[in-house]
Amino acid sequence: MNQAAIRSASEAIRKRLFLLLLQSFTVVFIIVLILILGSTFYLYFRVINFYPPFRPMLSNMLEAYYLGHGSWEGVEQLIPSEPGNPISLERNEWRDSVLLDAEGYVRLDHGDPLSPHVGLKYPPRPDESPIPLRSNGRVVGTLIVTRMPAGFDVLNSLALPFGTTTVFLSILTVLIGLLLSRRLINPLAEVIAASKAVTTGNLGARVKVQGPDDLQMLSESFNQMATTLQKNDRDQRKLIADIAHELRTPLSIIQGKLEGIIDGIYPSDTLHIQPILDETCQLESLITDLDMLAQAESNQLKFSSMPVNMVELARSSGEFFEAEAGEKKITIRLKATENVPFVTGDPQRISQVLNNLLVNAIRYIPENGSIDINIYPVENGVETAVSDNGPGVPEDELPLVFNRFWRSDQSRARVSGGAGLGLAIARQFIELQGGAIRAENRPGGGLTVAFVLPTAIMDVRKTDN
Repeated sequence: MNQAAIRSASEAIRKRLFLLLLQSFTVVFIIVLILILGSTFYLYFRVINFYPPFRPMLSNMLEAYYLGHGSWEGVEQLIPSEPGNPISLERNEWRDSVLLDAEGYVRLDHGDPLSPHVGLKYPPRPDESPIPLRSNGRVVGTLIVTRMPAGFDVLNSLALPFGTTTVFLSILTVLIGLLLSRRLINPLAEVIAASKAVTTGNLGARVKVQGPDDLQMLSESFNQMATTLQKNDRDQRKLIADIAHELRTPLSIIQGKLEGIIDGIYPSDTLHIQPILDETCQLESLITDLDMLAQAESNQLKFSSMPVNMVELARSSGEFFEAEAGEKKITIRLKATENVPFVTGDPQRISQVLNNLLVNAIRYIPENGSIDINIYPVENGVETAVSDNGPGVPEDELPLVFNRFWRSDQSRARVSGGAGLGLAIARQFIELQGGAIRAENRPGGGLTVAFVLPTAIMDVRKTDN
């Protein structure tokens, strides 16, 4: 999947996410609006003491009075005589209403039976609400509501601005949410599209770091993951090619020698069989190293942990290689400070590291050279450095010396250059034991490979004694 395909997939995902967010905001808006309207209507009817819509309770009282008396005579006795609560709902209804008889004459004017308008024809007005009063199905009067009760006034004065503000804020919330969501949608869509590209084998897919901090961290993590996958894939392909190259040479020699013996070109004597055996041993050594390295990289190797005397371990390794070094007239020297503390580690694995370093040094330095093993305490550990006076390594290749199948001279023959697994194994063994290893060129020429292992705690107690 190329970058154009990634952009296309990102655009499709972006549209789906945008529609999903739009739907979510719309649902939230509707729910909030319903809750607000429901609360408003609840308060509205609560204030008027659960009046039926547009028909105050006073109309029911008047209809009951007419039904019981057959006329409007004495209807003024229904008006509360004591002041009572000045904001009483009942008193407000009388004060805000006009009672007319069936012919349209005023019987009560805003709760006042002595008003000069009583007995006069009431002129209808368009802004008033006439409520017919019935008795036995016949209209016997009219209640004119000139002003809604106080509760209605308060709610009416608040309803429009409150509703308008609510709708405005809801729409504003949706718009702000959609604008903010774009900051989330764009980077998230790119990450999803790039992840799909990686699953199809496009390990070069990367996303632009943008958006809020969390999404920036997600984008950076994805890019790091893709880079690691790409590097691992490249290393795996290179490893397969290197293994095939390393196996091809000895197998070719073995095949050629065996075919020569079978065809009678070579006699089946020790002189011609010995090279076959040597190459077979070389293959076995290579396979053993590869298996050991694979187990170390996958944390399948078991390491013991005990106090180790690095001075004695280095002295033993130096003595073991004295004969091989003597063939090239190479001198191995061990230098250690006094009272070097023990380290914590696996003595067998540490010996393998020292042996690999000495083998590399003997292989690459010329005759009459020298190898120095220096051991001295450092902060929180003991450092062991193996230095030679050979040609060293080009500075730009120093970071590569611990890679698998690396050789300082790629054109060097296997017989002199080795398989290039010794330093890779050494790095894995040291790091798995909690240490660190490095390589650097010596100022006067040559290479130094040094590793640090943590100090053994129990060794301190021995020193105190």
